[in-house]
Amino acid sequence: MIIRKSQIRVDESNLKNGRGVVKREFIVEGENLRNKAKLFSKITIPKGNSIGMHDHVDDFEIYYILSGKGKVLDNGQEVEVSEGDAIYTADGNKHCIENIGEEDLVFIATVINE
Repeated sequence: MIIRKSQIRVDESNLKNGRGVVKREFIVEGENLRNKAKLFSKITIPKGNSIGMHDHVDDFEIYYILSGKGKVLDNGQEVEVSEGDAIYTADGNKHCIENIGEEDLVFIATVINE
């Protein structure tokens, strides 16, 4: 299966009571994930915006940073991240991410069911 860019659903909204608007491109979704994952998307956070604090229950999430600079609050620890870094948030944990750079923070996000 090939999913063309024109077929990818795009949403721009506030996420998890974060700051500002975040763009989500749902690369693979729905039944194509076969109930093994909830999300496989590309996320773009403009300068100064963020995804608010949220927890993971019965799933875990992985972010892979493609470009930009961010700050992640991962279970109480603040860490700066940039291109090539991966963030793993396990089941039962919580996190948030903020763009602290001068350009868009862009990453792949995957939520996998436990």
